[in-house]
Amino acid sequence: MSRKYKATEIEKAYFITITTVGWVDIFTRLKQKYVIINALKHCQENKGLNIG
Repeated sequence: MSRKYKATEIEKAYFITITTVGWVDIFTRLKQKYVIINALKHCQENKGLNIG
């Protein structure tokens, strides 16, 4: 990953945009939903991700 895409300054606000091809699979397959949910929870708990 390039340095220009890393959040390096804690005083600034950052946001990410995620692009997914085939969104229907994420919402219709339970296993894939849990992968996304668990990844977001991990980032909230361990990396300070704020979803709002």
